Amino acid sequence: MSPGRSDDTEESWVGGYRDYDIVKEFVIALVAVTLITVLLAALFSSPDERPVTIAGWARADAKDFVATAITELNHSSEVAQYGPPYTDTPGATQKVGPADLQSIPGVRIPVDTARDFVLDPLATEARADPALAAALAQYRAAPVAQQNAWTDAYAKAFDKASISNGHITIGRRDFGPVATMMQDLLAMAQGGGLDGALLTTKQFYQTDYTKPVLFMAGGSYFEDQATAQHLTGEQWGMMYETGNYPGQAWLWLYTFWYQVEPFKSSGNADAEIWVIMMVLTAALVFVPFIPGVRSLPKALRVYRLIWRDYYRRVEHPASPEGS
Repeated sequence: MSPGRSDDTEESWVGGYRDYDIVKEFVIALVAVTLITVLLAALFSSPDERPVTIAGWARADAKDFVATAITELNHSSEVAQYGPPYTDTPGATQKVGPADLQSIPGVRIPVDTARDFVLDPLATEARADPALAAALAQYRAAPVAQQNAWTDAYAKAFDKASISNGHITIGRRDFGPVATMMQDLLAMAQGGGLDGALLTTKQFYQTDYTKPVLFMAGGSYFEDQATAQHLTGEQWGMMYETGNYPGQAWLWLYTFWYQVEPFKSSGNADAEIWVIMMVLTAALVFVPFIPGVRSLPKALRVYRLIWRDYYRRVEHPASPEGS
């Protein structure tokens, strides 16, 4: 249609014109959004908390560290008794009825707590320490019953032990090589060597913190740090970040079940809640195929409220001018 011409169904533009620099608008918008983002990140971003390390644990609470190391050595720790995916401990798995869901994937991340957390790290130190090398050789050569006798005796005596400046003072009993091993393990941990030993893998980037976290989870220090930061999941419906910052709010439905009975006190809570979430997820996926449920939007007519302007124009069109 030529300029200045109009008919009953269309009108030509009769206003003014001005130049529009879309590149300039883009640059202004980009700079403005960048500045606002940086400002908000500086004001409201999560705090950069220092990581919890085994070295920090061994220095802050040496007795808790050694007590945990003993349970790892005699395979009585929570990790050693956990079952898949770490160990194949009989009867340690979570079940839903007869279904042993925890064992289905199998032992995908094998962990021998004595070997991985104590013996192998100490073996790296024993290359330059003949006394430690002899202690490790004696321990490895002993029958399991003898190993357990040494660790049990040390564990009982350790309740009354004291630690000062990294030196363990403990009563005289038949601990075999365990006393030497625990003393050297504590020194290794406080010096930072144990962190490095547990992170050493065949990968180029040493970013697999599974073993250090599992080791620290056996003691009370790690949990105390989480409690101080409100990270233990004791509050309803929320996963938290460090400090007074809300975390993954979208996980509220998953964490909600851990706060109510019977899951709150159930030993199979993880497996039971997983099944519940799978059922709820499947129900959401199959909503379009469930009779009655799939018709709710049409019956409730909420869409007409949302698109009311459209339906007003369609159902009550304006009369043509001059008619």
